[in-house]
Amino acid sequence: MTYPFGAVVGMDDMRLALLLNAVSPAIGGVLVRGEKGTAKSTTVRALAAVLPPVDVVPGCRFACEPAAPDPGCPDGPHSATPRDLPAPGQTRPARLVELPVGASEDRVVGSLDLERALTEGVKAFEPGLLAAANRGVLYVDEVNLLHDHLVDLLLDAAALGTAYVEREGVSVRHAARFLLVGTMNPEEGELRPQLLDRFGLTVEVAAPRDPAQRAEVVRRRFAYDADPARFAASWADEEVSLAARIADARARLPHVVLSDDSLRQVTAVCAAFDVDGLRADIVTARAAIAHAAWCGREAVDEEDVRVAARLALPHRRRRNPFDAPGLDDETLEQALSDARPDDGDPEGGDPDDSGPSDGGPSGGGPPPGDDPDGHDGPVGPSADAPVSGQSDPTTAPRGEGGERADAAPAPERAAVAPSDPFRTRRLEVPGIGAGAAGRRSRARSERGRVVGSKPPQGSVTRLHLIGTVLAAAPHQVARGRRGPGLRIQREDLRQSTLEGREGNLVLFVVDASGSMSSRARMGAVKGAVLSLLLDAYQRRDKVGLITFRGSNAEVALPPTWSVEAAAARLTDLPTGGRTPLAAGLLRAHELLRVERVRDPQRRPLLVVVTDGRATGARGGSHLADAHAAAGLLATAGTAGVVVDCESGPVRLGLARTLGAHLGAQTLHLEELAADSLAATVRQAHQIAPRKAA
Repeated sequence: MTYPFGAVVGMDDMRLALLLNAVSPAIGGVLVRGEKGTAKSTTVRALAAVLPPVDVVPGCRFACEPAAPDPGCPDGPHSATPRDLPAPGQTRPARLVELPVGASEDRVVGSLDLERALTEGVKAFEPGLLAAANRGVLYVDEVNLLHDHLVDLLLDAAALGTAYVEREGVSVRHAARFLLVGTMNPEEGELRPQLLDRFGLTVEVAAPRDPAQRAEVVRRRFAYDADPARFAASWADEEVSLAARIADARARLPHVVLSDDSLRQVTAVCAAFDVDGLRADIVTARAAIAHAAWCGREAVDEEDVRVAARLALPHRRRRNPFDAPGLDDETLEQALSDARPDDGDPEGGDPDDSGPSDGGPSGGGPPPGDDPDGHDGPVGPSADAPVSGQSDPTTAPRGEGGERADAAPAPERAAVAPSDPFRTRRLEVPGIGAGAAGRRSRARSERGRVVGSKPPQGSVTRLHLIGTVLAAAPHQVARGRRGPGLRIQREDLRQSTLEGREGNLVLFVVDASGSMSSRARMGAVKGAVLSLLLDAYQRRDKVGLITFRGSNAEVALPPTWSVEAAAARLTDLPTGGRTPLAAGLLRAHELLRVERVRDPQRRPLLVVVTDGRATGARGGSHLADAHAAAGLLATAGTAGVVVDCESGPVRLGLARTLGAHLGAQTLHLEELAADSLAATVRQAHQIAPRKAA
């Protein structure tokens, strides 16, 4: 028994976005972002029960619509045959089809039954989830964890209303008009901006903060769990009323008028938020028309545009990759006001324009040189003034770890903003893994290039033709072959082995000690780590962050999908104190040991960002301890990269020595940029011809 849609407490934006798509599926679906435990899945599953029932064509596995027959349906032209049209009242409820995160492409689009085709000579196509969801709801929970090529496929089908299957010698086209709903927890990672833009509307949901509202949620949930049938019956009248309102809005939708004035407001709002392309304008206009139909109006007004913009634009505005989607209400209202039809002003002026105020020439604040607190002139030291002790060393430091053994630890300094990020070179784990699909390291996967064949474990989904023929060829005489064709049996079939890319766990170990605390230097270091985080975001990696300074190391961020959280922790990271390098490496070793148990298929990549120095509060061989800790990581087979942050005219090369103990590649900070790698390659190509000459 499904929880009633009308019984959901709060969630107004989410319910409205779902209902607008139910009225006008052309809007393009809904992406629901929110923390776990906020009834996202419950609300989506409840939607199907209030959608109007659909007419069915007898015998069609693709839910073709009788009023708009699809001549490309693989089940034949039955939808165009009058005798096969459903009788009045022959309907079925709208379906809710759930797409699991681990679904294969064959399961989504359907595929040819290769085993029957080769052993029985039957060309049979098995429909996938897109066909099952036609004229219903396709729900993808944790859509941000779905592989990008499947998300592309879903969004293309949702936009076109048709699914095309061209594979294994079969060419199929069928209708795929569905309401696409995706839910996700932003802490587990974001969708790529290109895919985010393809969802029509997006909403942010959160648990209510009002105790009374939270109590009502618990009360209704207890009542539903105690007797689902009785609870559903108590909401039956509201469900019927809601379904009737959706049907009425659908019927009204073609007659709603979008005037030139309303269209101008739509385009003005989209331009004000500097969105890319014109998809935002189209989706906002469709959502405004659907909202007018939902409210029972025959024409779009300003409120419809306002509601549509708040749902269609937050995820499309230009923003930094780690910024959460959102919309500035002041900008929205200003754009609507600027595009509002001019009612005329007989006075020819602005009634609010009464000239300069007493606050100064522009009326916007105190006169130049005056401080609101009564101070005259600047207060405190300038932000740009040099600070004692923050310049990079220009001479070789002393002591085993690169600092005087008796020197006092550098004081803690406030967090420094990272420099601008840049495109980094790809760092990857050596060898071939078998982890979750991504874009970093080589791995056996369900998609990619064919590198071999193997006997199938179950049904054949990707036939390796040459391997199959080679396996069957030696047995043709024994099987009594007389004609030109091969006699193939089940044991001859071979499955293609594919190689693609996987996502990794990228663990950052960042030196935040006093030796790294010059403002320019730490800003560059943070900018480099932020660039690597951006790269991890694009390559679908899991990330973690360990920092070390003072007397110990701490896990600033446990391994997570939320690259945004890692970026925020990095930006707020203070610096200062001694350099407990060994503690940082040991903490990394322990964390990776635990993660191998939790997720054994995900290979780690350790990125140590340091100048290689090691100091501590007590006497001892701190550098030797650090090298011993590095040896533990190397023995465990941890792939790593050391980013050398040492600067100045005289360098000790301590980071490179650390990299040797880790068995890791060592790159200087400037070598992380992809542009520097490309320049090196170009320079090598220019030198090679000269040597040849």
